[in-house]
Amino acid sequence: MPLLEAIKSPTDIKELTPEQLQALAGEIRERIIRVTSENGGHIGPNLGVVELTIALHRIFDTPRDSFVFDVSHQGYIHKLLTGRNDARFDKLRQTSGYCGFFNRDESPHDAFGAGHAGTALSAALGLAAARDLRGGSEHVVALLGDASLTCGITLEALNNISSSTKRLIVVLNDNEWAIDKNVGAIADYLNHLITTSIYNRANQEVEQFLRSVPGGGRLLALSSRVKRDTKDFITPQASLFEKFKLRYIGPVDGHNIEQLCNYLEFCKRSTVPILLHVRTIKGKGCDVALRDPEKFHGSSPFQISTGAPKTAAAITPTWQDVFGKTLVKCAHSDPRILGITAAMPSGTSLSFLKQELPKQYFDVGIAEEHAVVFAAGLAAKGYKPVCAIYSSFLQRAFDMVFHDVCLQNLDVTFCLDRAGLSPNDGATHHGLFDIAYLRCIPRTVIMQPKDEDELADMVHTAIDYNGPAFVRYPRGPACGAPLKDTPALIPIGRAEVLKRGKDVQLWALGSMVADAHILAQRLEKEYPKLTVGIVNARFAKPLDAALLTTQAPHARFIVTLEDHALSGGFGSAIIETLQDAHLPTPVERIGWPDKFIEHGTTQEQLRSAHALSPEAIHSRVSARLATLS
Repeated sequence: MPLLEAIKSPTDIKELTPEQLQALAGEIRERIIRVTSENGGHIGPNLGVVELTIALHRIFDTPRDSFVFDVSHQGYIHKLLTGRNDARFDKLRQTSGYCGFFNRDESPHDAFGAGHAGTALSAALGLAAARDLRGGSEHVVALLGDASLTCGITLEALNNISSSTKRLIVVLNDNEWAIDKNVGAIADYLNHLITTSIYNRANQEVEQFLRSVPGGGRLLALSSRVKRDTKDFITPQASLFEKFKLRYIGPVDGHNIEQLCNYLEFCKRSTVPILLHVRTIKGKGCDVALRDPEKFHGSSPFQISTGAPKTAAAITPTWQDVFGKTLVKCAHSDPRILGITAAMPSGTSLSFLKQELPKQYFDVGIAEEHAVVFAAGLAAKGYKPVCAIYSSFLQRAFDMVFHDVCLQNLDVTFCLDRAGLSPNDGATHHGLFDIAYLRCIPRTVIMQPKDEDELADMVHTAIDYNGPAFVRYPRGPACGAPLKDTPALIPIGRAEVLKRGKDVQLWALGSMVADAHILAQRLEKEYPKLTVGIVNARFAKPLDAALLTTQAPHARFIVTLEDHALSGGFGSAIIETLQDAHLPTPVERIGWPDKFIEHGTTQEQLRSAHALSPEAIHSRVSARLATLS
């Protein structure tokens, strides 16, 4: 029987020989490559932490001990070792399969869920402080990616370790990559650690421990050789981490299970907060992932032998590529236009700007809060920065949008990719809340295009507008609409009437305009005397109140359609506008319910599950129409 099939819980790992552990690592890599080649997923990050995750479970005892993985997209191995190597793992990130991230609802071994970077150290510190308050003795281990060191949350947590607990284990997984290559001083500092004097730092306590464990002598010999080759092996300035009273050990080979187990055992016995610096190779064990770490950070289904996508490339361009190419066109004509990404050049298609106009491009690392305030500073000096950030990632920069951009009415454009569903990634990545959290802020202009030509117009309009403007658009292929040679300006707050009608008015935003056309055709076929109007709202704020209040008195009711949460969304704005105008016209709101939407194979499946399929929308509107006849 394969070793992996015999692993029913982490306890089983402790019975394996060193040779079997190496074989297990190989089986896990094969399993992950096979599943991600079928479903897509975060293949590179997971292949890089196979041995490390095995070693963690060899030394510690979950769920009694707690693991907190930063982002947790590298948690596939953890799932396989904690009783989830079953049919649901074959459907990883798909409908009825396991989530691609740690999920507290999924297993008691998942101590803390995550999907965004930078939270691990703060969460682990909270778990450790709670343990101390209870008088517990269990261990808390935070697995922290090197890219997450650029997050402000991580630095805030570092500042509080010494005052919050005496026992915390931090494992720094250093592979030099976030999604793109890491940038900035933190990346340079970590590189300095592995090339200068404190490489494999060992003091008397570490030496004594290594002499007492099997294989420790070999590790000690390595440390001694390095020590002889350096002049200032241990200095008061040895480590930035020790300035935060976090004892530093490392770096060590993240693919040597025996070495990892010995060092983790030492960390386990530490009576002070301790950090083990581990060097890993992103994508290890898969040639195509090693050749292209950026592409295989998070991949769509692919051919294992070549890395080529299993599905044919979309004929139509993606929304993000339309944005990226439009921005390049705009930036060529105005050197004040600058693009800013938070470690997502390819994910936002700012890679086009990076390639063509590198002096007008900034990558600030995984630091959305800084990106927004940095943009505000640029705007205060007359530049026209464009922040390209996923809708769900901008959530963490809400105060910066409010306090630093909108309050000062600065000329910053925000292009919110992945607005709407991100099906495979699930609740942490769905962009279903940006209208609600942005439209309550004064001075915001929020728009969404019905097709890619309108997206180009909106990018141009947002940059031209003197103030904070937000353009939201979904993931994936656009509609196939031809683009004009030159984008046109859209009057701020002006909706577009696509079909004239009187009895029912369909106000649709963005991608839901297509659903409005389907709905109108069905209603008019079902009710031959009914006339149905279609409005492409274009703006969630400011609404076209003049058009709405002109139509409303003559309509039986209004239907709003949005790829957004109903609470506080576009439909709510319609109702508020009618209320302010003292118009009693009924409104049927179509959108996502007040709950966190799970992951699923496709957007269509999730829409069907939540009454947002074309059939379900038609049924709801027909039922409402029947009550008003």
